[in-house]
Amino acid sequence: MTSNALHGVMAEFDTGQALVDAARRAVAQGFTKLEAYSPVPIEELNDIIHKKRTNLPRVVLAGGLTGMATGFGLQYWASVIEYPMNIGGRPQASWTTFIIPSYELTILFASIAAALGMIVLSGLPQPYHPVFNVERFSMASSDKFFLVLESADPKFDQPVTSEFLRSLGAKGVYDVEE
Repeated sequence: MTSNALHGVMAEFDTGQALVDAARRAVAQGFTKLEAYSPVPIEELNDIIHKKRTNLPRVVLAGGLTGMATGFGLQYWASVIEYPMNIGGRPQASWTTFIIPSYELTILFASIAAALGMIVLSGLPQPYHPVFNVERFSMASSDKFFLVLESADPKFDQPVTSEFLRSLGAKGVYDVEE
């Protein structure tokens, strides 16, 4: 039998406060690739674990600017290039009349970019994750709290990391195999 690659080490905690304290200490020790799993939302964990900013605002801005340029360009093409009409002596490229449709396309493209960007940047769809290989992880949806230190972390050393998690008061420490 061959052993599977190690994704990381998982620690089980009984309370949300114990999970928050463990995450705080893990970050203080220099771990950067860690994830917490909880049956209830814990606001503090997001600030502790996910300090990295997301690129989603840039994606939404790019989508909005693309929508605005598309709206303006389409109207310019239709009014000036393809079907020019002289109505009341107004200029054919009257940009003020292009504002409302361009604004609407800005909102449309930005919202589509936000939805697709959120899905793609969060790595969805992800029907399988290695943490599901740990039998006790099924309790994460009911009453247990879990902290996973990933093997991709530069500070990760399996025996040392396992002992570190035990020292944090974990009720159980489990290897997470790929």
